[in-house]
Amino acid sequence: MDSMPAVAGSPWKNVQDAMEKFVSGIGRVVIGKERAVELLFLAFLCEGHVLIEDVPGVGKTRLARTAAKAMGLSFKRIQCTPDLLPSDVTGVEYFNQKRSEFEYRPGPVMANVVLVDEINRALPRTQSCLLECMQERQVTVDRESIPLPRPFLLLATQNPIELEGTFPLPEAQLDRFLMSIRLGYPSEEEEETILHDLQQDDPEEGLQRLIDPQKIACLQRNCREIFVEPSIRRYIIALCRMTRQHEDVRLGVSPRAALALQAASQALAASRGRGYVLPDDVQALAQPVLAHRLLLKTEARLTGRTERNIIEDVLQRLPVPV
Repeated sequence: MDSMPAVAGSPWKNVQDAMEKFVSGIGRVVIGKERAVELLFLAFLCEGHVLIEDVPGVGKTRLARTAAKAMGLSFKRIQCTPDLLPSDVTGVEYFNQKRSEFEYRPGPVMANVVLVDEINRALPRTQSCLLECMQERQVTVDRESIPLPRPFLLLATQNPIELEGTFPLPEAQLDRFLMSIRLGYPSEEEEETILHDLQQDDPEEGLQRLIDPQKIACLQRNCREIFVEPSIRRYIIALCRMTRQHEDVRLGVSPRAALALQAASQALAASRGRGYVLPDDVQALAQPVLAHRLLLKTEARLTGRTERNIIEDVLQRLPVPV
């Protein structure tokens, strides 16, 4: 992503510096995934969640773990299976015989960065317990609400190829992911670099903290202060409304998607050293923010159309504000 020098002392200069540190630092551990690393950091800035749809072995777990380490945050992983219960995720109340009282035993969701691996292998009732975590940033155990640590980022993965024994995520849950990203296979040169770098030492072990966790809230606040011109806001609205009217779409994106696209565009503008949003920011993020929220008609799928094709089509049809 292109950037411009930020004005010294401007609030978004801190965001630009943090993005550059984050991408360059993690780029030494997760080879050839700069775009995915940038999108992940934007999700942190927007306090959003990320769905990673890709095949096994391309670095999804490593990306999540190194991102948490780079920001000095706690990390937990949940491996989803059909027998995973909601209490295995949120934690349970148990009776402490020594104290003669009930105590809360935290589940793995009580961390800053939580990787939910193969989320579509969990039963729907287990998937639904994550809705409260993602939206309200709390869990409810025995009618008591317990806040999650802040910042909180949930990364969920699913294999788009292997569908046997899986439970598709409902639209309500898909809509709560800020963006969906794909890592893809590395190029030949990148794969050679991976083999060379991991032959003896794991570069992840030498990764130092790149961003002070105490400053993350300040960076998030700086992004929310980025100026959005009314014409850009109308452009975002028109983009979202056109997905609802597209001839190949059964269910378009919700107003929550418009809010997500605006917030992500603000974060991208800040990371590029600007205090205002451009149409280029909106266009750059339309695919990862909107595509996974669409539900296509059966006829469109039979002809090979994908959600990403629809977003490309809408971007081409819609006039760009000047």
